[in-house]
Amino acid sequence: MSGFLLNTGSTLLCPHAGQVSIITTNVRVKVDGQPAVTFSDTYLVSGCPFTIPPSKPQPCVKVQWLVPATRVRVGGQPVLLQSSSGLCQSAEQIPQGPPNVVMTQVRVKGT
Repeated sequence: MSGFLLNTGSTLLCPHAGQVSIITTNVRVKVDGQPAVTFSDTYLVSGCPFTIPPSKPQPCVKVQWLVPATRVRVGGQPVLLQSSSGLCQSAEQIPQGPPNVVMTQVRVKGT
């Protein structure tokens, strides 16, 4: 599955419109001027309003990626693509749905 590489400037949202913050350890490889992100980086969600009845907050707090790129690596770790699949999870690690890639760079593609 091919797609554009994600970088720290990419905009990702949880299924409930919470903002995903990317914390990367990559400082060497840049894509469109910003560090490329990898499978092993940290993806935290803030501002998720999801609540289950009867009014128990169950917001998304992190993204667990499941399928990264197969051919492109940075520092030995596979990068993430616009087409990569993952799951947003609550603090109790309950799956909440896939993250949405709203915007990313459009210069570099990978597989």
